[in-house]
Amino acid sequence: MKEPVVTEKVKKKFIRDIYVNREYSWLQFNKRVLDQALDLTNPLLERCKFLSIFGSNLDEFFMVRVGSLYNESVSAPQETDNKTRLTAAKQLDGISAVVAKLYETRSSCYSRLRKELSRSGIRILRADDLTPRQKEEGKAIFTSHILPLLSLMVLDAKHPLMQFENMKSYMLYDLEKEGRRMIGVMAINSALDRLYRLGGGEKVRLIPLEELVRLFGKLAFLGYTVNGQTMIRVTRNADFDTHIDDTDLERDFSEIMKKKVESRARLNVVRLETDTKEGKLRDFVIKLLKLNPAFCYCDERFFDYKFMFSLGSFLPPEAAAQLKYPPFKGAVPDEVSQAPSLIEAVFRRDLFLSYPYDSMSPVVDLLEECASDPRVSAIKITIYRLASHSRIAELLCKASENGKQVTVVIELCARFDEENNMYFAGKLQEAGCTIIYGMENYKVHSKIISVVLKDGEDIRYITHLGTGNYNESTSKQYTDLNIITSDRQIGEDAVAFFRNIAICNTDFTYQRLLVAPETLKSGLMKYMDREIEKAKAGKEGYILAKMNSLTDKEIIDKLEEASCAGVKIELVVRGICCLLPGVPGKTENIRVISIVGRFLEHSRVYSFGEGKDRVTYISSADLMTRNTDKRVEIAAPVLDRHIEEKIVGILRVMLSDNVKARKLCADGEYRKVETLGEMLDAQAYFLKEAGK
Repeated sequence: MKEPVVTEKVKKKFIRDIYVNREYSWLQFNKRVLDQALDLTNPLLERCKFLSIFGSNLDEFFMVRVGSLYNESVSAPQETDNKTRLTAAKQLDGISAVVAKLYETRSSCYSRLRKELSRSGIRILRADDLTPRQKEEGKAIFTSHILPLLSLMVLDAKHPLMQFENMKSYMLYDLEKEGRRMIGVMAINSALDRLYRLGGGEKVRLIPLEELVRLFGKLAFLGYTVNGQTMIRVTRNADFDTHIDDTDLERDFSEIMKKKVESRARLNVVRLETDTKEGKLRDFVIKLLKLNPAFCYCDERFFDYKFMFSLGSFLPPEAAAQLKYPPFKGAVPDEVSQAPSLIEAVFRRDLFLSYPYDSMSPVVDLLEECASDPRVSAIKITIYRLASHSRIAELLCKASENGKQVTVVIELCARFDEENNMYFAGKLQEAGCTIIYGMENYKVHSKIISVVLKDGEDIRYITHLGTGNYNESTSKQYTDLNIITSDRQIGEDAVAFFRNIAICNTDFTYQRLLVAPETLKSGLMKYMDREIEKAKAGKEGYILAKMNSLTDKEIIDKLEEASCAGVKIELVVRGICCLLPGVPGKTENIRVISIVGRFLEHSRVYSFGEGKDRVTYISSADLMTRNTDKRVEIAAPVLDRHIEEKIVGILRVMLSDNVKARKLCADGEYRKVETLGEMLDAQAYFLKEAGK
């Protein structure tokens, strides 16, 4: 398959000196996700899921990032980004060109997957594929199962306009009746099934909802002549302002957030998708929405591919299993599974968990033990995202009901999880937990649990520090690192951290923890400076780091300085990377790779030096300005040398990946890592190491 190529002119617009525009870099990342849908090392049904994930990612990109740029283009049209010096309008122009190519690539990708699915026993039918008998069966399905759930409207003098809902599909019809021309609107209920099975027997023949609507939707407009039809979907700006005046004590923050979430349905349109490239109906909608035609994209079949997740359910279990990754369950380390008491196990030595290769159950089990142990007097936790059915939340309620002092810092501004977090905030409050809604206008993104125990006359501490959310579901899909420690200084830091959150104080220096917005960036840069000085003195300087995104200009400039001084720098950056490596005389000592695979790489690690003077931190923070300057984040030192060796070893394996890894080159392109010797898929290696 020949892929559409982004022109050099467009690419150069997004690159300046050693900097890459963050929006362009994100689109490159999502292209790497789409590449996994074509990667034959992945099972077929997993490749179908990657196609769906690509689309969901792109939807969020438009709602959030394009929405933000739209706001900026209106409020501050002359403002430029601090790296590539592009205005919001110029970034939007470039984005529209890159995304148009991605739509072409997605369409080609789906066509290839559809053919492979057919060879594997799943045939996804189009309207023009149907036999006369299948058409009659499809018509019966439409009439009995779909038509009753469709909402209709005719736009005329009495109903001249309508509000298209965000991310909802509509079929528009060019109608005629008694010489009058009107527009019919059919809202497609999101509760409808996306796929319907035709015929019986062993062969799986599926007809998508969209095809049935295209074929039979006009039957709903009795008495009208249908001259044409177009399916559309609009994407609305979801980047609303979350700034709250903390001096307004009369208003409940949760009620304010509820109103802001509801407002998303009414915000401006940032994208239109249609199933036709031209036509009167398409032009009518563009004019109605006052949308730049460059942000109208065509996909002749679907606007989202979420149905690709469910294809395996139409096959016998044993057949579906052959087309998926082998199932696995996270391991529980022997030191945990054989311990009569997890509290006592942590007192003996620090515990380390690497999700999803290790199970999250030890963290849950520790909370359960703490909820009942009479020595435990207080449990404090930060919550950013929870599973919809959260055992963590249940145990916090149990601890409170058992008389423990439970404090929950819950972030109501966690984008797209606001409603879920508001629900749990209410449940926890009902159980007697103290609820804190973040900190002034900083998002609390830290991942920390503080347990305080009164053991006789002694106060003891257990602290959990992690790189990912307390979410039982995502712990099976995201790679995250966790340390549970009884170190006194970290324990005292944790207690001070929650105290400072409660009184909205950021001006505090901790003994061991680096905490944004005050000390995290400066603390990490201090170690970068240490490596620079070593290199200048003729010694070997080394920086090893892993993160989701790198956008902070101050840190990028420091990394350039380190490279120029001769420091060797190796970075594993899954998503956005605004640093261009390999530029002669500037970043030639920097290597950047990205790994997109079965699991979402989510852990953040920052390591400086080698040998005895090596210092390593795990963190909740990416090196993005929003994290380092505008959020409450934690970087925790890895004190146990054995655990530190494990973590650095994990990164070194990832740097050796030559299957899923892509190397960022000096021209801004991501290319496959050169294959030298045996093939190594890092995630597959870690699964094997975990005995899976």
